[in-house]
Amino acid sequence: MNSKVIYSVIAICLTIIIILVLVFRNRGEKPVGCQSSSRGQEESSQDAASQVFQDLTPEEMMQVKKYLQSSLGVRLVDASKAKPSDNCIYSITLQLPPKAAVLQFLDYQEVKPAREALVVVHFGNQPVQNVTEFVVGPLPKPEYHQDITLPKYGKMLPYFQRMPLINDVVKIYKMLLLKEYFKAPNFMRKALNYPAKIFMFNFALPGLKSGDRKIWLNHLQYTPGSYLHPVGLEMQVDISSLDHSQWNVVNVFYNGQYFEDMKDIEKQFNMGKVKVNKVKTPPLDGGYSSLKQRVPPQEPSPLHYEPRGPRYRIQNNHVTFMDWSLAFGIDVYRGPRMFDVRFRGERIIYELSLQDASIFYGSNSPTMMSIRSMDMVFGFGSRMFTLTQGVDCPYLATYLDVHTFLDTSSPKTHKKAMCIFEQNSELPLRRHFESIQSPFYGGLSDSCLVIRFISALGNYNYIWNFAFHQNGAVGVHVIASGYILTAFYFDDAANFGNRVQEWASGSIHTHNINFKVDMDIGGEWQLTL
Repeated sequence: MNSKVIYSVIAICLTIIIILVLVFRNRGEKPVGCQSSSRGQEESSQDAASQVFQDLTPEEMMQVKKYLQSSLGVRLVDASKAKPSDNCIYSITLQLPPKAAVLQFLDYQEVKPAREALVVVHFGNQPVQNVTEFVVGPLPKPEYHQDITLPKYGKMLPYFQRMPLINDVVKIYKMLLLKEYFKAPNFMRKALNYPAKIFMFNFALPGLKSGDRKIWLNHLQYTPGSYLHPVGLEMQVDISSLDHSQWNVVNVFYNGQYFEDMKDIEKQFNMGKVKVNKVKTPPLDGGYSSLKQRVPPQEPSPLHYEPRGPRYRIQNNHVTFMDWSLAFGIDVYRGPRMFDVRFRGERIIYELSLQDASIFYGSNSPTMMSIRSMDMVFGFGSRMFTLTQGVDCPYLATYLDVHTFLDTSSPKTHKKAMCIFEQNSELPLRRHFESIQSPFYGGLSDSCLVIRFISALGNYNYIWNFAFHQNGAVGVHVIASGYILTAFYFDDAANFGNRVQEWASGSIHTHNINFKVDMDIGGEWQLTL
């Protein structure tokens, strides 16, 4: 090949590489363009004001933890090691100031509200066990704490209403592994191929009535996508005692039959009174539940492209885009939220936030029929993990870290767990072609700012999309992905869902997702939906 051609190709390749490096290196930097000093001052002012909504930093969370350890007058055990009979800090998140105080600060430059944290503490080592909420402040150097449980709820929160800790779940697993399975050796080996096969679990939250601390769990094959591999064995575990060693199995269910305990199912099995349906061992990759690619790769899909870099600006928790400006944040329980949303300088929304997502199952399986959960208790904010570029969000999106404190000893940081990008809607915002009179055409393309979060709660992955369009419209979209929960297919299972595999039934269920929008169009409306 001609040496000139070779050098030309090399030069072109080097140029492309340099351009790509510069594009990725300058992500999030201020784009080139004209901007009046007044607009720049306005954005700077709004950014400073937005910090009243800014999430707690890991350093602030640790300051709150250290303050309570030295100020509550009781011994606090790290949640990761806590027993039910211990006191522990369960969660720390931002305590939002009252709206009236925030508006006085934002609109009239009055005193900035104190920065405070909302803390949930489990008091298990007290004469009267309870769950207490404290407000701690001012941050970053706390000097006071206030018990807000009674003013907020009108009563003390009983201890049985607490969420089981991760440590509790580990203790349940060990109890089954080291104690319960040994009570039914023949049944476990011949019916379920244990210990050659190990299990995952799906839990229903404790209780069907006030004060109840009994949970149902079903056994799943330990494989990728285990939610689609039930084996038919379910247990009800009583976790009401403050002593882990006193927890025990009080009911057993297998393939449509109830038993008193594991000794009872062993006895009935040895007498030939247990109907057994063996489930095949899946391949190592999960087989039908695997997420591995099942078809040959196709040609690359179109890519997101910004000709002159991003048209949005991010400073701390404040973002501006075209005529939009807003503050964003994440609550450890409720997840994503937006504040002080302005279009062309006018506030139209004070708060736009996810509140909760509930789910209710119907089934002939005791575990599945017991699942009636408000998913907020799992922590939408704490279940945000690193996003995959080019799949979860465009390659050129801006990725931001998320910091949370829930059921842990120290703050958790999830790198690149939320993203912000401009999206071409691929539809005209408006258009007209005149075909009757003299032909003419006019059209306006639409693009919007998208702020995206993804919460991974066990089998479900919720994608939360907040879109801000150039015509002033705000769109909120939710996509539920991941895996369905399945029950073991037996007897009249067809009345409660669809058969998705030989021994798996996709249980019928209903999702309810609630958002809050506090609109302030044309002034403070006090209109909250």
